[in-house]
Formats: sequence, structure tokens, C-alpha cells
Amino acid sequence: MRTIKMGVFGMRSMKNADMQGRKVVLRVDFNVPLNDEGEIIDDTKMRAALPTIRYILEQNAAIILMSHLGRPNGKPQMKYSLKNVARHLQDLLELPVIMADDSIGPAVQKQVEQLQPGNILLLENVRFYAEEEKNDPVYAEKLAAWGDIYVNDAFGTAHRAHCSTSGIAEFLPSYAGFLLEKEVNMLSKVLENPKKPSMAILGGAKISDKLGLIDNLLEHMEYILIGGGMANTFIKALGYEIGSSLYDPQFIDGADRLLLKAQKAGVKLLLPADVVIAGEVSAKAEARVVNIDEVPAGMKILDIGPKTIEMFKEAIKQAKTIIWNGPLGVYEYPQFAQGTKQIAKAFADSDAVTIIGGGDSAAAVQDLGLERNLTHISTGGGAALEFLEGLQLPGVLACQDDIANIAVQI
Repeated sequence: MRTIKMGVFGMRSMKNADMQGRKVVLRVDFNVPLNDEGEIIDDTKMRAALPTIRYILEQNAAIILMSHLGRPNGKPQMKYSLKNVARHLQDLLELPVIMADDSIGPAVQKQVEQLQPGNILLLENVRFYAEEEKNDPVYAEKLAAWGDIYVNDAFGTAHRAHCSTSGIAEFLPSYAGFLLEKEVNMLSKVLENPKKPSMAILGGAKISDKLGLIDNLLEHMEYILIGGGMANTFIKALGYEIGSSLYDPQFIDGADRLLLKAQKAGVKLLLPADVVIAGEVSAKAEARVVNIDEVPAGMKILDIGPKTIEMFKEAIKQAKTIIWNGPLGVYEYPQFAQGTKQIAKAFADSDAVTIIGGGDSAAAVQDLGLERNLTHISTGGGAALEFLEGLQLPGVLACQDDIANIAVQI
């Protein structure tokens, strides 16, 4: 009898799996951005999976990789093929990668049967089958048939109850890869055991996407800084005119409730004091700065202003843990990017534990070359947000035991 210590959140670590001479079905997130020629623009997600891949190979195991790419809507489409991904992975690993023409079927079965320890087979895009996103048990069982063990290292899709992320766990012993463990560990610390004062910086276009997130963070943070289009709904809820700015009218009451909850909880919820406005969203738009109570009719709020930038910077100096998700303005245009850029620099210069919750804010930080200054950049925008909202992620649950943080006797 031996004791296996469970990982973070009671997840079964792949370090406890006996992989010697076995075939490991490994779910990765190789949903990388491509240009019009199908070339990979950013391989960050692929590089993040390399430690798990290398570890499994070191255990004298063969690997059957699964991933999706894009949104093929359940039909094979060449532009969403993983063939270019296989070639790039081969370059990254400096090892041969066998590319399958399908994810199931007789031809794949033959390739799997021929795999030897140390071999890598990449299945074709699992979303070429509509059954994948429906979490169809028949398709999940067919994927499970390729291996002896399942490892999930795809945090970016952990919030999806799909065949390759959770359904397959019904048929194989399931474990968490290094990336999945790291992501859950970092994000859980933000919620459960942060260095204080703790802070969330939230931007992006819509409050509807983050209403539950803010609600949950109000129970864990001392500061919440809000910018981007979502701030407009709060500003409107406070009775200010916002011209023709983007906002969510159906969430005015929700914004009011959150403002009241923050006040009662003693959370410092900071909104813009001044903003950058223009008549249109375009490269030629003429930007100007006004106080929040001076937005003219017909004008759009497109960035936080210099007073707000300084206010946010001062708050950042106080924080010991900071998580950031979402740009603070229309970052695509230089005249509306200063808020995001300036706060990104203050964020990166902070002595705090700094975590980017994926998405556009991660891209902004990487564009500025600040990623090395940060504690952690999540590979999963949607998954990170749902985790921080307090929701259970199917891909994480698939690697957990019923009772978390226990020692399993076997």
C-alpha cells in the first residue's frame, strides 16, 4: 500500500501515474492564432505545454495528443487543421511528431497500435466532430480507446464540458498536467490566500461578461479598479451622462447593486474620474480629455484619462496581490491606448504578486514586452474568469477526487 498525495484543489497529479511503457492521451490547448496563410503567429500556448510533454516522454511512455483549433462547427475544414501545429511542435521539441488525418477511426487505430515509448501522435482537430462539444459519450469512449491514462493540461478549455476535456475521464484514469496544476494553483491563491491588500483591475467591453466575477471578487479583494467599456455602465448607474458610449442598459441595476455591496463590504471600488473621448472609434478620431461629469452628447468614452491613470497607479502601489483582466480602453488605437499602457507598466513594476487573467490584457502586456516582469500570465481567458467567478470547471473536476486535499490509499 502506498499513499498518493493529492495536488492543489485535490487534483490527481500526473506525477503519481505509472506511465512506464504505456500510452498517455494528453489534452493540450494548441488553439493558437494563425495568419491568413495558416502560419502560427503566437506559440505561447504550445510552449506552455512542453514541460508536461517532456515529462511524459521521460517516463518511457507514448503520447497521443488532442487539441482543437478555431471553430470549425463540427465539420472538417482545412484552415483549422492541426498539420501546421504538428510541424511547429516538432521544431519546438526537436523530436518527430506523427500527424493523424483524423481523431478516430481505423487509420488512427493502426497508428496508435504502432506507437512505441517516446513516440508522439497528434490527432486531428477534435472539433471536426460535432460530438466533441456535445460531450457525446460514444465519441469520448472512442478517444479514450487510444490510451491507458488520460492527462489534461488544457486549462484554456477547462471551462468546457467537452469529450476531450471531461467526457473522456469517464473511461480512463485521469490526471492533471503541470500547466493545469500551475494555473489552478496561481488563481486559487488569489482567491483563498492572497498577500494583502489584494486588488483586481478589470476592463473590457461588457459588464455582462463580468457581473458574476465582480460579485465574487468583492468577497476577496480590498481594491477593485474598473475601466474599459464596462466602466460606462457603472458611470451611468451613478447618474452621469456618458454620451453615445457603449454600455449595458439591462445591467444598470446590477451595477447599482455591486456599488452598494462594495460600500457595505468596505471594498474600494475605483471608477474613472476623467476619460478620453472622441466622436468615433477609428484611427483618425480626434481624442480629448474631459472630467467624468463633462461628457458631451454624441461623444464616446474610449479610455481612462490622466487623472484616473494616476489614481490607479497610486492604488497599485498599495497592493501586494494584483490580478488584471481586460484592457482599459480601445487599445487597438494609439490615442486610446494610454490607459492600458500606463497601467500595464505600473502593474509590471509593482512588487506585488501580479497575475494576468488571459485575454486581451495578456496580449497588451506582451506587446509592451512586460511579460517577464509578471508572476503569472494565464493561458485561459474564459477559464480564468470562470474560475475567479467561483464556478467549477469541468476540466478541473475531471482530474479531482470527490473529496479534495486527501491522501488516497492504494
